[in-house]
Amino acid sequence: MRKRLTITNLKKMKQDRNAISVLTAYDYPSAKLAEEAGIDVILVGDSLGNVVLGYDTTIPVTIDDIVYHTRAVARGAQQTFIVADMPFMTYGIGRESTLRNAARIMQEGGAQAVKLEGGVDIADDVAALVKAGIPVMGHIGLTPQSVHQLGGYKVQGKLDADAQRLINDARAIEAAGAFSIVIELVTEPLAALISESLTIPVIGIGAGRSCDGQVLVYHDILQYSSPYFEKKFVKTYADIGTTIRNAIQSYVDDVKSGQFPEEEHVFSAQPADLPSLYGATINSASESEKKTVDSKKGVRLT
Repeated sequence: MRKRLTITNLKKMKQDRNAISVLTAYDYPSAKLAEEAGIDVILVGDSLGNVVLGYDTTIPVTIDDIVYHTRAVARGAQQTFIVADMPFMTYGIGRESTLRNAARIMQEGGAQAVKLEGGVDIADDVAALVKAGIPVMGHIGLTPQSVHQLGGYKVQGKLDADAQRLINDARAIEAAGAFSIVIELVTEPLAALISESLTIPVIGIGAGRSCDGQVLVYHDILQYSSPYFEKKFVKTYADIGTTIRNAIQSYVDDVKSGQFPEEEHVFSAQPADLPSLYGATINSASESEKKTVDSKKGVRLT
């Protein structure tokens, strides 16, 4: 069984130029599959608002949403380093509130770290969290929680002034004690410059080839949505959406036509073996306790 990575391991991976793989997950089966596939880090992103909860932005996502989904992910990926997003307005609103919200994600959700969006403006919050013993991943560039302020989902750092601001943000987050930083939707040369100038791992999403690792959204790499919108910075590895849709359509057709259920899916009048019904395993009761035979009424399960 593999061991969960630590922030020390992740920093060493940067030094060794061992690229870090990061993927979002929002529930038990997704997390379990990601762990079995060998992912280094799972991010319970507030992107769940878009791909799971059906919101147009991440802004409606609550701390309860993140705790709930992180808890499910933690059950599915017990040997994987899990980072959870702090949602909109759960930090930067006072030191005590920031600490309490992060503590909930760690204690109730089971995450090993939290992620905050912002740069110089949230450096004090990052420092406070780190001082309290909470590992922090930063996030600069396109910050979805600020999408309205940014004027939409646009590539960041194209102008010299913007590039310098992002460099300053990255350095401030590192100085505050963050163990890593995500840079989203920025030009490749700027991402390369930031990655080279920091001692902590830089994880890119739409930030080119020179980052220390990459993160993508589970539903994007699998085209697990309808409709699926192509994104320039995403490589898809399967079309699960079409597979699922076709499978459900086949089920609907079989039900309508009477093709399901077939003989193999029904039970005869003979006593059924209870574990075969739903794959259950019964160990607590003896055979005499499991079945009570009434010669007139047949078999009654107790």
